[in-house]
Amino acid sequence: MTPSPPDPSGPPRIFDPARREARLRRAASTFAQADFLHQRAAENAAGSLEAILRDFPVAVDLSAHAGVFEAAVRTSDASDRVGPVARPASLRQRAAPGAEALPIADASANLIVSLLTLHWANDLPGALAQIRRALQPDGLFIGALFGAGTLKELRAVLTEAELAERGGAQARVSPFADAYDGAALLQRAGFALPVSDVDRFTVRYPDVFALIRDLRAMGETNGLAGAVRPLSRGVIARAAALYAERHGEADGRIPASFEIIHLAGWAPHESQQKPLPRGSAKMRLADALGVKEQTGE
Repeated sequence: MTPSPPDPSGPPRIFDPARREARLRRAASTFAQADFLHQRAAENAAGSLEAILRDFPVAVDLSAHAGVFEAAVRTSDASDRVGPVARPASLRQRAAPGAEALPIADASANLIVSLLTLHWANDLPGALAQIRRALQPDGLFIGALFGAGTLKELRAVLTEAELAERGGAQARVSPFADAYDGAALLQRAGFALPVSDVDRFTVRYPDVFALIRDLRAMGETNGLAGAVRPLSRGVIARAAALYAERHGEADGRIPASFEIIHLAGWAPHESQQKPLPRGSAKMRLADALGVKEQTGE
């Protein structure tokens, strides 16, 4: 596959949309075998909606894989408050969020959901800004993307194995957003009342090959831009040995770390709670906390 040329006027080109789309197409027949991460993110999104007592008649799903969010919300207590969930036809939107104009009219949706897709955006703030513009005033965005702690063990052993076998290493695992950046990214994109939370957990596998099979089944293998040199058998074998040596558990299984950043933000509206103006507080912070204020010598 020949990667499409970068746009010199755009943001840094980290991911190749064509390569990412090919991964998703290949995963279409296998996704159901390894959809547990997407189900986890969808159940969290549905749980968030259960706590918000309002209707969302116009809902749009921008997730990479169709149906996972809608299945979760239809079995939740929010089911009767969320209308039919629409999905844009553009594959490029799920493959490379923000790469093209979002095929949704401005101020047209009450709810937009994007699950485990935005970590493939070359311009994440730009993709979020497009989503915010597509929301009606006081409309809600709920998102989830992989965070920086995801696959940290696999990243380390692949790099070390390739260095040892070839004397140099390519990036093999995507760079992910830092968990602490979530609310700031939403605020930068123009969202009001931004909220970010992090779900960290470990999945145990019999070996590194089973982990890679799951990643391939999800469409989450290497989508980085540029030429990719295939991994040799020697590199893979050394990586598997390193993984088992460094992280293997007593029963022979290996852990894989995952980190999902959950995001929520609202399109601004005059009815929303506003922060107090700076300098308008009526009570000192020390008094509010009930602590004795100390002065420097």
